[in-house]
Amino acid sequence: MTEPIRIKNIGLRGVTVADTKISFIDGEKGILIYRGYRIEELAQNSSFVETAYLLLNGALPNKEQLAAFNRQIAAARHVPDFIFESFKRWPRHAHPMDVLQASIPLLAMADPDLSVDTRDADVLKSVRLIARLPALVAAWHRIRKDLEPLPPDDTLSHAGNFLWQLSGVKPDEEIARDLDICLILHADHTFNASTFACREVVSTRAHMYAGVAAGVGALSGSLHGGANAEAMKMLLELQSQKDIAGWVKKQLDQGKKIMGMGHAVYKTTDPRAKFLKEISYQLGKKLHQEQWYEVSNRLEETAITEFEKRGKMTIKPNVDFYSAPVYHMMGIPTDLMTPVFATSRIAGWCAHIIEEKFAEAQEKPALYRPKSEYVGNYCGLMGCSYEPIQSRR
Repeated sequence: MTEPIRIKNIGLRGVTVADTKISFIDGEKGILIYRGYRIEELAQNSSFVETAYLLLNGALPNKEQLAAFNRQIAAARHVPDFIFESFKRWPRHAHPMDVLQASIPLLAMADPDLSVDTRDADVLKSVRLIARLPALVAAWHRIRKDLEPLPPDDTLSHAGNFLWQLSGVKPDEEIARDLDICLILHADHTFNASTFACREVVSTRAHMYAGVAAGVGALSGSLHGGANAEAMKMLLELQSQKDIAGWVKKQLDQGKKIMGMGHAVYKTTDPRAKFLKEISYQLGKKLHQEQWYEVSNRLEETAITEFEKRGKMTIKPNVDFYSAPVYHMMGIPTDLMTPVFATSRIAGWCAHIIEEKFAEAQEKPALYRPKSEYVGNYCGLMGCSYEPIQSRR
């Protein structure tokens, strides 16, 4: 009898569970590719909507296809009224990620194609999800402040419309473009925890919304998407800290993390962090909030030096480290930073769900069902003897 493969304490890292055509990471060289395109090319030249089209369809659109896709997104932005009416009855202190996760099944109830299990139908569901998640995040923020949700403005870009629906102020075009780049950078990242959660759920033949709800739940954790909010809390604590080197040393001596430093995959600089660092610098200059770049940069340099002293030379900033101050300067509250991450990653989640359900000849199981190793009580093959309650001590 063949012994089962036992992989302990590594969280499935390095274990291939399926193939994909959607994205690729070379952690040693710091390379991220969407459908064959380097992230640097897309961040410099593309838009989030065009990148979402690429992820869903496998190729960049031509001019007519992109215009049609933009029209589809714009037409799908209107959220059914009963969802916002429901929001008004929810506790105002509810965390936005819990609200977002609870909203996904409501969107499912309103989807006319929910029971249609075809690739074309799932692309339509994807369009609705990409269009509506930003509206949900913005609407909850306004409702919890006793303000009414705002209608979309189709004259604005996808990112610009979100900033408008969030604040009620038409955004600066450069800031809207900066957010659009952030959305591109966050749109997919191979089999990360939330994406795998989506794929695992739909491998049961559950519908797309069930998979996305699982993805939102996974993203909420502080070791995944919640790390950007934790990084911002750290920066807020450090803005008046004069001895950052001492703070870093104390954190590491106590076995604590420097939020936003290090990555499970990248052994060099996260390619997304390079763009976010530059955006942080330029945005700080534009808004006269240079202190956020300054404290981030000092923390980065100090932490890298301290890690090197301790023999950890490859720990560098990840995507969360600089996205946190960028979002903060854009006026995005700290507890909305992870939901904003979700409004981007929804494009990748939907692409992976479609691939999981409809791609041909994949080297993967029809249903993800890993084995476990039981290490609990064991009383032999027949099991433990049940004792009546009056006989138990």
